[in-house]
Amino acid sequence: MELSAQQPPAALNQNRQQDHQQAAYEYSPAAACFIRSVLAKIIMCSNNKGGTGRVSTRSQMQAEFGKRYYMILLGINYMCLFLGSVSSSLLSKFYFNHKGGSRWVSTWVQCAGFPLLLFPICFFKIFTVRKSFTGFTPKIMCLSILIGFLLGVNNLLFSWGNSYLPVSTNSLVLSTQLAFTLVTSMIIVKQKITFPNLNCVMVLTLSSVILALGSSHDKPIGLTQAKYFKGFFSTVGAGLMFALYLPVMEKIYQKVDCYAMVVEMQLVMEIAATALATVGMAADGGFSEMKTESLKVFDLGPKAYWLTVGFNVVTWQLCFMGTAGMVFLTTSLTGGVCMTALMGINVLGGVLVYGDHFGGLKAVSTLLCVWGFCSYIYGIYMNMKEEEKKEEEKKTENCREKNVKKMNSDHIMELAEIVTHNA
Repeated sequence: MELSAQQPPAALNQNRQQDHQQAAYEYSPAAACFIRSVLAKIIMCSNNKGGTGRVSTRSQMQAEFGKRYYMILLGINYMCLFLGSVSSSLLSKFYFNHKGGSRWVSTWVQCAGFPLLLFPICFFKIFTVRKSFTGFTPKIMCLSILIGFLLGVNNLLFSWGNSYLPVSTNSLVLSTQLAFTLVTSMIIVKQKITFPNLNCVMVLTLSSVILALGSSHDKPIGLTQAKYFKGFFSTVGAGLMFALYLPVMEKIYQKVDCYAMVVEMQLVMEIAATALATVGMAADGGFSEMKTESLKVFDLGPKAYWLTVGFNVVTWQLCFMGTAGMVFLTTSLTGGVCMTALMGINVLGGVLVYGDHFGGLKAVSTLLCVWGFCSYIYGIYMNMKEEEKKEEEKKTENCREKNVKKMNSDHIMELAEIVTHNA
């Protein structure tokens, strides 16, 4: 080996760095394609739970990857529901506590953030080959608009309840919607009744009854008994309407192809709800009241007022989008249970932030709420274990059938060879 033909160490290191940079540049498109494919699979995740029943290594790998994407999307939606539910409840109460009194404004902010949904829709368009609003039939469009109007009414009822009741009381009263969700799910989507389902609903309903009996002293200063009950029954009405909304959406989502279409349907529904709230505000002088309220009524000043309204708009969109995603990816009853699980967090938030009274009966009610949710989660866990066991038994049975068929075919071939040899 000739030393004169060798490059100096500095030149060698420089060439190696260039090679590494070139290799990184060459592999970066592949990495980008991989990231793009992962995002596309998450976005196009379907709620189909069926399978072909075939057992192979490739199908198992595909099923495992699909389950991972499904769990990622499920986690993202529950995080949106968690942040949106807690934040929107506290911000709505903050608005009313600082002399904000327009229930139309509180209703309007719950749906006025629909332009925010355009960002994920554009994101979906970039990372998938699917065109926006593909699969929208006139029937789905009409149903989305009609449900959007019902959501507008539900938002108004919730605003009435939230303006009169403490956050803790309002949140726990809303947990009664779970009992109605179970009933409507039985009727609309043929939800099966199991012991964990029934136990969860009974315990949560009992917790709400205890709360109602022990909350007569839990009224803001200056609130009359009549207004207190008006807020209480408005909240119950909002829970009833939402209990109908969840299984209806589950029924509609059975015809939906992917998660991207869920977001598009949510956009249409929020536009319809915003239109209803806007008409109500215009008829009742809500827009002029909104301006006056920000300048003269809200005791923290205009800047704090508009910040409160803006953050309310964002958090409500997170809450509704998270709810829609949970119903699409699981069931209406599971979505209702997950929402109820957040009631305890709302209770603690109301106590910590606003100093709501937290007596013995409310503590018992919260414990019952946690107990009911844990029993439901345990029931889901046991059902999953049972399904996995049945799937394993099915795979074993299929393997046995294949082995028997193979043995029979081998015997037939041996007999055919013997007959041919004898002939």
